[in-house]
Amino acid sequence: MRLVVFGAAGFLGSHVADQLSEEGHTVVLYDKRPSPYRRPDQEEWLGDILDQDQVELATSGCDVIYNFAALADLNAAMTAPVDTVQKNILGNCIVLEAARKNKVRRYIYASTVYVNSRHGGFYRCSKQAAEQYVEQYQSSYDLDFTILRYGSLYGPRSDSTNGLYRIVANALKEGTVRYHGSPGAMREYIHVEDAARASVEALGESFRNQSFVLTGQEPMSVLDMHKMLAEVLGLPCELNATPDHEQGHYVRTPYAYQPRRGFKYIPPQHVDLGQGLVELAHEVATKERLNDDP
Repeated sequence: MRLVVFGAAGFLGSHVADQLSEEGHTVVLYDKRPSPYRRPDQEEWLGDILDQDQVELATSGCDVIYNFAALADLNAAMTAPVDTVQKNILGNCIVLEAARKNKVRRYIYASTVYVNSRHGGFYRCSKQAAEQYVEQYQSSYDLDFTILRYGSLYGPRSDSTNGLYRIVANALKEGTVRYHGSPGAMREYIHVEDAARASVEALGESFRNQSFVLTGQEPMSVLDMHKMLAEVLGLPCELNATPDHEQGHYVRTPYAYQPRRGFKYIPPQHVDLGQGLVELAHEVATKERLNDDP
């Protein structure tokens, strides 16, 4: 099949594009910037998701669209509501309209576990609205979809907009693993390569016109994750647990009562969190060292 991946130069999008190519699909990368991860067997289209003409041209003749293009940093979205609307809602609608005009067979949308939360601020609002547009396009125009709600991703190709990347980078810089947050905070960390493989499996018929949650195997205390990271890095660990948690982020669960149901998909194989942290620490150290070089 011919597939277009929007946001293909980014953290998750680049991994999904690679997995699609491994499966033998023809993959077109669409992003504002050239992808440093582009493979020789992948096509590339440079453009803005808000450029309707370019989006329609890029998706002409394709079978499936993956949309990862978004303002995905919850913290950045807190102070940028208009930018969040433009990228996460308007951009999504422009791609949906192109998919309708080009008679695309499936639209796969990257959402978040925050969509069913009371937390997440403007980021959550934008993803809720975007999901509703995806569902309405199916109802109005028979455009089949799959919505994938990702949890706490980590792994190679991440940057300072990623939570675990920031934690590792700060620990390496300060020589101490520090945690300031709620003592009850829990997360289900999922390695980006596991998420990418599951995203490709979402092409299956059982995923058609359904919403799925993609998170880690087991909930883990954020405190315990910091302790594990300290052991991996061989650094002291400073824990300052306080009931005040970071604004906009959930503590134990992202879920609040919602009438719509989403299924959870658990990949049969997964990257061990400890091994994943070792690999992430190596990549962060390399990136930060290159950034510090004159």
